[in-house]
Amino acid sequence: MIRVLGRPGSINVRKVHWLCHELDVPFVNEPWGDATGTLPLADPGFIALNPNRMVPVIDDSGFVMWESNSILRYLAATRGSSALYPSAPRQRARVDQWIDWQAADLNPAWRYPFMSLVRRAPGYDNPATLGASVQRWCELMTVLDQQLQATQAFVCGEMFTLADVPIGLSVHRWFSTPIEHPPLDAVTAYYDRLSQREGFRLYGRNGTP
Repeated sequence: MIRVLGRPGSINVRKVHWLCHELDVPFVNEPWGDATGTLPLADPGFIALNPNRMVPVIDDSGFVMWESNSILRYLAATRGSSALYPSAPRQRARVDQWIDWQAADLNPAWRYPFMSLVRRAPGYDNPATLGASVQRWCELMTVLDQQLQATQAFVCGEMFTLADVPIGLSVHRWFSTPIEHPPLDAVTAYYDRLSQREGFRLYGRNGTP
């Protein structure tokens, strides 16, 4: 039984929950960082597990890891899922490429619009910055749409892979944020395709943006 530490509404915690479901890995969630304040990230016990004070963290029989995408790779590699995370170098590199694209390019683009329009967070109210961020987000979603037009299925090809977990959650955030969405038919079809998977319905589009 893997311990997954982190509030269940966190997009990065949901990545781990979704993959555990795909791999049929039993897990228990401990909602560190939740709104009640009963499991604060400043707790010394949590800091001992992750000095960055961020979620998720997993404990797999005493092996502790943080950083959500690294956790995804670890779980796929240790649970024998070559279909999700291929062992062939070129196939694996393609999956890693899209996972890293999501973290390095797509995530920063949607952060400001999400914090401004969904979270209504203080300090995210500059119209010029919001407009530029939305434009960049749309540009990157067009890149994804072009890739999905080419594959006509999932991000890396015909089969669902590890890359679809972080990108699928980002696509849910795209549709959940009240901005003007350009017509991206391949992204829409991809979202519908992911929605046929039980894990995505439970942990991807479960009503939490």
